[in-house]
Amino acid sequence: MNAPTLNRRKLLKGLGGIAVGLPLLEEMLPGISYAAVKPAADIPVRAFNVFFGLGIPAPVQPGDFTDVLEPLAPLKDQLLILREVDQVRCDRSGMNAHFDGASGAFTATPPDGEARSGGASIDQLVRRSHYPKGLPDGMVSTLVGGTFFRRSRVGRYVHSYNPDGTVAATIQERPRDLFERVFGKMRSTGEEDERLENLKRSVLDSVVGQYQHYVGPNSPLGAVSKEKFKDHLDRIREYEQRAFALEIDDPRAPSMPPPSQLKHGGAADPGGEGIDITLDQLRTEWRLMADLYALAIQMDRARFGSITFLAAGERIRLKGDYHYNGKLIHQFDDSAQLKASGSKGCSHEWWHKFNEKSKNDQLRAHAHMKMNEVAYFLKSLHEGGECREANGKSILENSMLTISTESGDGRHNDVKRELSGVFHAVTGAGGRFKTGQVLNAKAEGINLYNTMLSAMDVKERLGPKDHQHVNADSIMA
Repeated sequence: MNAPTLNRRKLLKGLGGIAVGLPLLEEMLPGISYAAVKPAADIPVRAFNVFFGLGIPAPVQPGDFTDVLEPLAPLKDQLLILREVDQVRCDRSGMNAHFDGASGAFTATPPDGEARSGGASIDQLVRRSHYPKGLPDGMVSTLVGGTFFRRSRVGRYVHSYNPDGTVAATIQERPRDLFERVFGKMRSTGEEDERLENLKRSVLDSVVGQYQHYVGPNSPLGAVSKEKFKDHLDRIREYEQRAFALEIDDPRAPSMPPPSQLKHGGAADPGGEGIDITLDQLRTEWRLMADLYALAIQMDRARFGSITFLAAGERIRLKGDYHYNGKLIHQFDDSAQLKASGSKGCSHEWWHKFNEKSKNDQLRAHAHMKMNEVAYFLKSLHEGGECREANGKSILENSMLTISTESGDGRHNDVKRELSGVFHAVTGAGGRFKTGQVLNAKAEGINLYNTMLSAMDVKERLGPKDHQHVNADSIMA
């Protein structure tokens, strides 16, 4: 007798629009192991844009997975690093690459004002092509999240756009907001502060009846899947507590980690002068955001969107010891090392001080740290059983994740230096792109992106209709 097969998109639904996706279980596969390969058509089409602020100057980018790219080395078989990508066409006279390059990341077009891009981002064209009638029920249409502080101009921190240049979704910058965007929101009784009430009443309370069914005697799940199901919901509850703990400091609340000291909104960018922040504070919030975003993908609640680690032209004064693989890499103390306060004491200034003839130690340390945090997110889609899909590959391997930034370096007086050699990387997208190497692409961003769209079976193209497209064949598997 064959075991019952569950639908991969099975959701537990509760009050307030709550939707909790199931992890990938044996009962969702055609056999009893991940080796039982299903057709590629059964793997969802996904596209996400991963942005990190300030960039890596072209002369600093190595030709292999060493130096500032060292943190990406454990994922080298899953990544294609692209050098010599030109985004000069994204220049908007009177601006600078921190804004132009950021708006052009994933769109390859210059911005259209303060709050619009010049056109669609690649993830949204893939979404429109593969889901013209909308995504399956219970999904977030586009998920945009991130950790950032520089507020001016939306293009600095939002990296998912509709064809008319409007943002594809409001960015969620607080872990609590991202959690509620993914899972829904419990209805408050009005008896207590809503945030505290939500902490005491988990979203899982709304689906407890369904939970009991799946772990009870009449469950369609086997013993192994029951344990995996329990662990999955425990993880959701853990993330929920962590997300709300960052927002709430109330003596009546359950025991939680210390609340975050990070600032959001206007307070995060006081007059553009920057804020003081420790590496531990930055990592704590970013990694929770990355965990929540990855969980949404793992549960098939999100297939398109973007995630940001620090805005374009970010102004923070970072402080703290940076360790990697048990070794002290750098001691951040931007303001003291720059011997300045306010905006002049921010890490941003290391990019403006970039000199090809110097070692640029501080810039390299910041870039190494950024790659480490990007790698943290990517690993969350590749490592562990919850990332394995029905074809035996990881979510990271099956999806198109494009990684980029705003500029080459901080020399605003030279557009070609700022917008040439902009760092790019892409995952294999189900075997469509060459991975495991650093490639000198020697391509315009618009041609690179349109080649990627073609590989994803998308007919729409970025840029003006009269653009003479040159296929970037070197990236194709």
